[in-house]
Amino acid sequence: MKKKRKKRIGTSLIGTSVLLLLAAFVPVAAAAKKKPALDTYAVISGSVFQESGYALADAAVTLVAEPASGGAAVKEQKMEAVSDARGEFIFRVPPGPMNYAIVVAAKGYQSLRKSVAVEGQERVEVTFQLERESK
Repeated sequence: MKKKRKKRIGTSLIGTSVLLLLAAFVPVAAAAKKKPALDTYAVISGSVFQESGYALADAAVTLVAEPASGGAAVKEQKMEAVSDARGEFIFRVPPGPMNYAIVVAAKGYQSLRKSVAVEGQERVEVTFQLERESK
């Protein structure tokens, strides 16, 4: 016994248009609920060199937020990195006025400390030249 297929008659153009419009707005509404990406930051980058002028790889670099002169106490923010084969390192920090202390240490070398100030959404570069420890 053959079944008869029913034909749909009367699918309106208005009904189809409404469905298409709803489908178009769903992704927009979902995107509006997402939090914006945190893409504003300041950058503190630098290079570490030996006293001979060659890049110093694998140096431990520590960044610590410190209170501005006359400013309120700052919650301890500590970041760590290791210099790459070219002696370079980089930190992303929140934009805005803040002072940071950077300490670089490597085996067989005297550690070195420098202070930098970040005023806003900017890039601050610092260079370290480490001297060998005396025996």
